[in-house]
Amino acid sequence: MCELYVKADPILYESRSRSLRIRGVVTTLRLENQFWDILSEIAEVDGMTTNQLIAKLYEEVMDYRGEVVNFASFLRVSCTRYLSQRRGQVPALSVVRAGVK
Repeated sequence: MCELYVKADPILYESRSRSLRIRGVVTTLRLENQFWDILSEIAEVDGMTTNQLIAKLYEEVMDYRGEVVNFASFLRVSCTRYLSQRRGQVPALSVVRAGVK
C-alpha cells in the first residue's frame, strides 16, 4: 500500500510560492505543487483564475469566520474537501445561516 504514496513524483510535494493580491494587499502563499494544481482545477471549473479563486475563498472565509489563522492550511483543507466531494464522499456543502438552508 505504501508504494502508492512513496512512488509519488517528488515535484508534487515540492513547495512553490506565489504572490497575489488579496484585499488590495500583495501577499505570498507557499503551497506544495499538488495543491496548486488542485486549486487551478477548482478555479477552472468555476471559470476563474487561480488567484481570483484564492481571493474569493479568502473573502468568503473572512465573511463567515471573521479571521483566518492559517490561510495556507485552509487552502489545503479546501483542496481535500473538493477532492472528497468530487468522489462523492462529501455531500454538497451549503451554508446554514439563521436556520435557513
